[in-house]
Amino acid sequence: MPSTLMRRALGLLLGVCLLALAVPAARAAVIVQCPGDNNGDADLVDVGDTPDPDRVVRCMHLTGGDGYAVMADGRRQYTFGFHDLTGTAIGQVINEGRMKANWPSPLIARDEGDEFFLTLTNVGMVQRPDLFDAHSVHFHGFPNSSSIFDGLPESSFGINMMSSLTYYYNVVKAGTYMYHCHIEATEHMQMGMLGNLYVRPAQNRYPDGHPLGALPAGKGAAHVNGDYALNPNQDDPLVGYKYAYNDGDGSTYYDVEYPIMMGGFDSNFHDADEFVQPLNFADLEDNYTMLNGRGYPDTVNTAPGAIVNVNGFEAQKTPSLISVNSGQIILLRIVNLNVTHFWGLSALGLPMKVIAHDADLLQTADGSQKLYYLTNSVTIGGGGSVDVLIDTTGLPTGTYPLYSTLLDHLSNPSEDFGGMMTEIRIN
Repeated sequence: MPSTLMRRALGLLLGVCLLALAVPAARAAVIVQCPGDNNGDADLVDVGDTPDPDRVVRCMHLTGGDGYAVMADGRRQYTFGFHDLTGTAIGQVINEGRMKANWPSPLIARDEGDEFFLTLTNVGMVQRPDLFDAHSVHFHGFPNSSSIFDGLPESSFGINMMSSLTYYYNVVKAGTYMYHCHIEATEHMQMGMLGNLYVRPAQNRYPDGHPLGALPAGKGAAHVNGDYALNPNQDDPLVGYKYAYNDGDGSTYYDVEYPIMMGGFDSNFHDADEFVQPLNFADLEDNYTMLNGRGYPDTVNTAPGAIVNVNGFEAQKTPSLISVNSGQIILLRIVNLNVTHFWGLSALGLPMKVIAHDADLLQTADGSQKLYYLTNSVTIGGGGSVDVLIDTTGLPTGTYPLYSTLLDHLSNPSEDFGGMMTEIRIN
């Protein structure tokens, strides 16, 4: 009997081996899909590209991998993240994308009416060659018509190492969103695979001084009611007034906008991930709190190369210093993608007008009445966003702190260095 079982086992093993030889091996490759892009770099401004004049197409190429960030007290933290390689030749993507994780991930800002093609290439983990993690892009809260492009592992799929996938989005709803990797989400998000994302409204395409109201049917219409034209410059639709939403009455007008991502790192978790130790998910507790991937005073440092990791790469490219001229209106697009905390922000001495929660304008169902409200602080849970307008008209010039209402988060383990705080400077 044992010899019979052994022969059957060997026969089964031989059959599996023959079947494996008969099936062609799957080939990993960097492939960029962008209509009109003829050299595969996802950049439509190159000579020789042939974009369709009847479509507003935007393309972008991100890589997913690992890297390092530096905390305000000088401590180095191992991270996962995305990196923007739009404009890079296909043959250079893998080498150029390694150890280039950004914290936070590159900003994605699109305009309502765009067709957006986003390619993600997984370049692998240099510091953790034992990891073969897939990555994905999930537009959190964004109305996506196709679940296959949603990045959720249950209904979609991840991108394996040395492979690419191009996501397609029909950008139809203005608002403040965010994006993150949804594969092994708690780990990958804690490690830094988070980014700011917002969609600017079609209302911005009206020329200055036009009457606001119902938006025209059809993208790129020449005239509305025969008396004013839409801005024909599709490459820069923000040549006129700027609005946060299609409000119909101009109430979300602003002069300058700033994306603000509240977040934090658990240094013990990051160290364990770097040095191949068990990950303690149950005891996650962020001891480094940041705005746009920086702790104070790095939040207000805008000098090139100000935040440089151990490999000389500027991983933290997004300062959060807010500088305006007196009389301007500031739009703060505040998001929280943290997996451990609710976060709160307060602007000392400045009135904060909240106009939207979670990419929905605060108004009655028929739009006849706005439900905006004034406050001096906002609190957001993980996965939430708030749009805030600050009108500086009549306010004294000077520096105003924008800081965490959880006062123990105003410094990191080394007192006086780090923490969730930045400055609003009115000139």
